[in-house]
Amino acid sequence: MPRMLSIPAADGGSFQAYLAEPASRKGPGVLVIQEIFGINTVMRGICDDLARQGYFALCPDLFWRIEPGIMLDDRIEPDLQRAFQLFGQFDIDKGITDLKAALAVLRKLDGATGKAGSVGYCLGGRLAYLMATRSDVDASVGFYGVYLQNHLDEAATIKKPLLLHCATEDKFVPKEAQAQIAAGLKGHALVTREDYVGQDHAFARIGGEHYNKEAADLANGRTRDFFKKHLG
Repeated sequence: MPRMLSIPAADGGSFQAYLAEPASRKGPGVLVIQEIFGINTVMRGICDDLARQGYFALCPDLFWRIEPGIMLDDRIEPDLQRAFQLFGQFDIDKGITDLKAALAVLRKLDGATGKAGSVGYCLGGRLAYLMATRSDVDASVGFYGVYLQNHLDEAATIKKPLLLHCATEDKFVPKEAQAQIAAGLKGHALVTREDYVGQDHAFARIGGEHYNKEAADLANGRTRDFFKKHLG
């Protein structure tokens, strides 16, 4: 059964994380990095699906320093506005520190192989990219990550495989930014970019305004194959 874990923070205190475990209680791990809506139903569902695929899936509460226990619904206007407020208050560098702490716990769970990847969405897509540049995660996947153009100078530090799912009509990633990202990562042996033509931000979020089953199934299938290849 899924459960909540307490993760010790590197600079004191602790934060909660949702853990879904494979039926075998053995396997690699995947760190699931939230959108701006916290550990909500969507994120928990992603964890549960990864557990069915044979992974320990851990989703930490990254807004705990602002307000612990955030669980918002993107379809509710006040929740949407609150999510954008939280995004504006969020400290990226401390978020990466917390993700590294969660990654360390994930790798040491009973039955875990020690190999672990990360997958993130929106804000989490940005953080998945930064986990590839700033941590020893074994493989990372970013879905429609925002502001990646601000971190292209870190691409040289990517040492493990990174897969990026990019929506060509992403309202939060303008065409100019898309071009910068494509140019900045072009030729990087460890980075694979997949464009989803005509798709908008959050095309893989079930129940979301821009959900597209065909594109979501393609991206999720590519992610499954990617993790199977690099996490074993």
